Amino acid sequence: MASCKAPRRRSTDQPHIEDRPAAPYPLRRPQTRTPALFLDRFLGRSKARAAPPTTGGRRVYAVGDVHGRLDALQPLIRTIADDLEAAPPSQPAMLVFLGDYVDRGPESRGVVDMILRMKGQAGLEVRTLKGNHEEALLQFLAQPTFGAAWLEHGGGATLASYGVQPPASRTDPDAWAEVSAAFAEALPPEHLAFYRGLELMLDLGDYAFVHAGVRPGVPWNQQAERDMLWIRQEFLQEKGPFGKVIVHGHTPMEEAQVLPHRIGVDTGCYATGVLTAVRLEGEDQRLIQARAERR
Repeated sequence: MASCKAPRRRSTDQPHIEDRPAAPYPLRRPQTRTPALFLDRFLGRSKARAAPPTTGGRRVYAVGDVHGRLDALQPLIRTIADDLEAAPPSQPAMLVFLGDYVDRGPESRGVVDMILRMKGQAGLEVRTLKGNHEEALLQFLAQPTFGAAWLEHGGGATLASYGVQPPASRTDPDAWAEVSAAFAEALPPEHLAFYRGLELMLDLGDYAFVHAGVRPGVPWNQQAERDMLWIRQEFLQEKGPFGKVIVHGHTPMEEAQVLPHRIGVDTGCYATGVLTAVRLEGEDQRLIQARAERR
């Protein structure tokens, strides 16, 4: 599927969908408002325009929340590979995953296997960020009684992808301890190292990449891990600037959002089968999308 130009920029004051169990849901359409440029002209205002953000010349592909949908990740990576072949960059491209590789979709293990294979490829730098669902997975390993809460947000699909079944009783702590131990044994060592080694934020040029967002008004070196993994409304409703253009996932929307101060690329892949990435190079911003392959 060919890459496409970014859509018209929209307001940051958007409805959003809270984290919820893995049932399909209707993604909400972003609202629009009168463009600021029109208001400036109508009111006779003059405002200097900031220089466009830049990666400093590096080509970056930032991928939204995969959630176990290997059937969508595979065609997206093929599209990115075709783009690299058609227009080779002057230096190795960077592939950034914004977190939430696991839960809800059926192939969490396969998604991690594919990412680990790509990490070993020459000519491509792969960076992997931590999402709130990876935090939940690690919490289950450390605190088995958390399993019941994890299941409510799609953790059962992750267990199944590693050949582990949840207990018959969701309230039996001994049963959850057994399942957590079985899960730890089923995890390949490289997978456990992957989950434990995920980054919280990546800074490149005028962009910062993070799973959920940042807390407005807090310096970069003081951002809390919980905010970077979980924040929603306080970040989404803030019009910016944030000091960098924030590229994030976490909050699924019907359409990707390319706005002056943030770019959101979570299009609810686990429910829609549509996986989105943004291609950044210099001052250029483009969206790439792939739909899950039929089986």
